[in-house]
Amino acid sequence: MAVTEPASAPSAVPEEAQRGILRRQSLRESAARTYARSLPIVPVRARGITIEGADGRRYLDCLSGAGTLALGHNHPVVLEAVRKVIDSGAPLHVLDLATPVKDAFTTELFATLPQEFADDARIQFCGPAGTDAVEAALKLVRTATGRQGLLAFTGAYHGMTAGALGASGGATDVRVTRLPFPQDYRCPFGVGGDRGAELGARWTEALLDDPKGGVPTPAGMILEPVQGEGGVIPAPDAWMRRMRRITEERGIPLVVDEVQTGVGRTGTFWAVERSGVRPDVMVLSKAIGGSLPLAVVVYRSALDVWQPGAHAGTFRGNQLAMAAGAATLAFVRENRLADHAATLGARMLGRLQGLAAAHPSIGDVRGRGLMIGVELVDPADSTPDALVPPPAPALAAAVQRACLDRGLIVELGGRHSAVVRLLPPLTLTDDQAEAVLDRFADALAAAEGAAVQGSP
Repeated sequence: MAVTEPASAPSAVPEEAQRGILRRQSLRESAARTYARSLPIVPVRARGITIEGADGRRYLDCLSGAGTLALGHNHPVVLEAVRKVIDSGAPLHVLDLATPVKDAFTTELFATLPQEFADDARIQFCGPAGTDAVEAALKLVRTATGRQGLLAFTGAYHGMTAGALGASGGATDVRVTRLPFPQDYRCPFGVGGDRGAELGARWTEALLDDPKGGVPTPAGMILEPVQGEGGVIPAPDAWMRRMRRITEERGIPLVVDEVQTGVGRTGTFWAVERSGVRPDVMVLSKAIGGSLPLAVVVYRSALDVWQPGAHAGTFRGNQLAMAAGAATLAFVRENRLADHAATLGARMLGRLQGLAAAHPSIGDVRGRGLMIGVELVDPADSTPDALVPPPAPALAAAVQRACLDRGLIVELGGRHSAVVRLLPPLTLTDDQAEAVLDRFADALAAAEGAAVQGSP
């Protein structure tokens, strides 16, 4: 099957007009803009994995709205669901009132959750973004426990609002205690594997149980089953179960952030299903809105101690997002796209690992399902006592640019922005996967060659 392209191409926008759009963006928008800096394109049309720029060039999109587009761009079931709501004359803005659209979304969402969790769950509709749901989750566990402290992990990313950012890896919120997140390639204990994860778990237990450890019993622990922005680092299943046991034994609610890992992305519908962990709270956003803004918190009923109005949001009743989300959830479930992501993702990882054998600049290939990371390193700059070579963020940025030149959109992440991240839609075909990997391999070779030529 050939790579899917838009059915017909619109007239290309003149080059000068495109430059004008990009120039006005740089003049009018804040210095905080991110993706526009590394992806200087003007999208005008999209379908599936394909984006078409104003210049008529087509790109394979492995950014997918930072994982939001589970079905790719403008999937027919999403468009049909949105049109149906619009054509019905239903209100589009209803705050938290009950509607048939909301009821259908909630019913479909609960049908996808692990049954034991869903049977005793409550849902809170938050503001439109995942960071809003994280804020709600933190407020929830603090209200329910009467405690303030929080356990979070190095390398974490939970959002950009104050509380969510405070729980992320780069912040310094004094109420947040940082714990080591297990990783094989850059293990903080220098051992990796099961031993590294065991040492991290022991550190956590010792810190919580030491009367002089300086960490009173916290309001909750928040973690990602796979750290996304942190560099695509999957948490070991045994470690996940250990964190659940540690928190449960000490009366600490466990909050699992599935904003990016959910809806089939990692090879199970929800990433926690792989380890069998039943969290107290799940934070959900991105793909649950079917490409439109939607965020919720689902949690066990014993934590539902809020007073009316304790947490609200003007746009928590987005009817179009709920319709698109219900259609997306149903399509992923009915077509077993989580299984497809697991199978195709494993094949992609295998090919990338083969590529790594021929390219010393690839330090590590990792991921789950269609959430894949390739960490780039500089072997020539490694010291004799280094366990692994240092990261190569400049090479990663060059690879990203070379990918774009070849019609492939990728994201960078990781502690040093040296991890090339692939987040293709779950509808990715075998042929599309091959095209993605071919373009990436070509871009890597070109960036490596340029780096050699440019070296003194």
